[in-house]
Amino acid sequence: MLGIPRMKEIVNIAAYKFVSLPDLRLLRSRLLALCRGWGLKGTILLSAEGINLFAAGAGDRVELLLAELRGVPGLEDLEPKVSRTEHQPFRRMLVRLKKEIIAFGVEGIDPARRTSPKLSAQKLKEWLDEGRPITLLDTRNDYEVKLGTFKNALPIGIDHFRDFPAAVGRLPESLKDQPIVMFCTGGIRCEKAGPFMEREGFKQIYQLEGGILKYFEECGGAHYAGECFVFDQRVGLDPSLQETESTQCFRCQTPLSGEDQEDSRYVAGQSCPFCFQTPSQEAARVLALRQQAIHRAFTPLPGREPADQFKSINVPSDCDGGTILEVLCRVVKHVPRVYWERECERGLILDTNYQAVDATRRVRPCERYRHKFPQLTEPDVNGRVEILHEDEALVVLNKPAPLPMHVGGRYYRNTLQHLLNLVYHPQRPYPAHRLDANTTGIVLVTRTQHFAGRLQPQFARGEVKKKYLVRVHGHPAQDSFHCEAPIAAESGEFGSRSVDLESGLAARTEFCVRQRAADGTALLEAVPLTGRTNQIRIHLWHLGFAVCGDPLYLRGNQLGDIQTLGVDDPPLCLHAWRICFAHPLTRELVEFTAPPPTWAVETNA
Repeated sequence: MLGIPRMKEIVNIAAYKFVSLPDLRLLRSRLLALCRGWGLKGTILLSAEGINLFAAGAGDRVELLLAELRGVPGLEDLEPKVSRTEHQPFRRMLVRLKKEIIAFGVEGIDPARRTSPKLSAQKLKEWLDEGRPITLLDTRNDYEVKLGTFKNALPIGIDHFRDFPAAVGRLPESLKDQPIVMFCTGGIRCEKAGPFMEREGFKQIYQLEGGILKYFEECGGAHYAGECFVFDQRVGLDPSLQETESTQCFRCQTPLSGEDQEDSRYVAGQSCPFCFQTPSQEAARVLALRQQAIHRAFTPLPGREPADQFKSINVPSDCDGGTILEVLCRVVKHVPRVYWERECERGLILDTNYQAVDATRRVRPCERYRHKFPQLTEPDVNGRVEILHEDEALVVLNKPAPLPMHVGGRYYRNTLQHLLNLVYHPQRPYPAHRLDANTTGIVLVTRTQHFAGRLQPQFARGEVKKKYLVRVHGHPAQDSFHCEAPIAAESGEFGSRSVDLESGLAARTEFCVRQRAADGTALLEAVPLTGRTNQIRIHLWHLGFAVCGDPLYLRGNQLGDIQTLGVDDPPLCLHAWRICFAHPLTRELVEFTAPPPTWAVETNA
């Protein structure tokens, strides 16, 4: 019997045994139902190799659990380590099936058949009293050791017990011939650690029977410094097995002594002396985590997996009573009529219920239809997006190329917007301006609609100062020059724009030569004072200096037939280099710079 007094206190038991257990699923269901019915909380791990349990509750109910377990073949002699608290140290009751009751990951280690010789707590104290030359090896994790360990013990130096085998390989060769007494909290880890070390050539291995908790129970705190870390809400137990004032940092899980909790860097639920970071350090940490999230989101590229995609088509108000075919030809002017006739015949024009409609379907204003692209596999893009800055209002990115910013053409999931939606969910950050898929450099992204309302009007008013780097074919005669050719409002073939001297939109770009290279190219700075589509490329093309790598605006005033480059194609040499604007949160002027790509590095060639 546990010898439980009548006062209302919680009895805590810890026990394990390596033994072959059959019918694990049935045993799990029965134990879970019984423990919940008895009001017990804790964790019971069941495996083909045995049982490992921590449970707490009223003393008579704990006795019922022990009686139930001792009725299982192989567990008849199960003996727990017992402690008492005034509160329940566990939040809930869990009974789980595991491959191992203590994760180790090494084949061929079977404590049910053989373990290292056990040394009783009394015998270890006797050896330590005598000053016998032994090595005390602490097999626990470093964060457990921090709270307390035997005096002069050697910590194995690990963060997880699975790291134990590798740590053994780093021990001095001389230890293999010396007596080693290993210990852990309750003894279970040593059951596997001991045989493994013997297999690795260590000749005199002992394991402390019952671990630190059994030693406390029988010998108190002799030869021990500090507390013993336990894996429940108590965190630490002193040598009298009483709960201490120690706690755990909510953020980094480091055990904290009373002295640690007096440190000014300890803020409950936020930080402690071991994980506290200055604002700049914290910003760098968040940025690194976000960068990792970007890599995961685009590795592999989501668009590589075939999937049905849909593009919305809205009926204009002046198409009332017309056919859907007429609407398609009107809305998407650059696509020939025969293409839409074929798409209707294939059943790929759908209504809002995703039902196919005939080409002669009569439409009404503001109706919405969908163009289906079945099992679309998207072209690869460059997903190496770099975060230059992030705060509560704004994200500043260095966009790679090729990477479309929004859904369009053959791109749905391989886009910057899709990446932002994945990484910042449940937020839906939205770029405040656009760069062509083939253009690299700075993109400003607002975190909320509120901040978008503060930033985007600055672009509309021409208050955002942008500077680009661009390499062109040819050497401009003047070091500084500009172009004011108006640009057509409507797109032409392959989405191109052109200079329209009669009815084009006003546009102005200023240029400055940084270098005239021996290969016949020149590196320029470009400052667009207006924001027309393809403005820098069109102005340079109009002046006879086509941008290197441009697949659309070719040398000799020729027009290409490619909009978006492939990942292995030579790059479009246009880079959004610097940007200056009023920060949407502070309203102060800020400037950001995106590192120039290799083609923009000036050389002496």
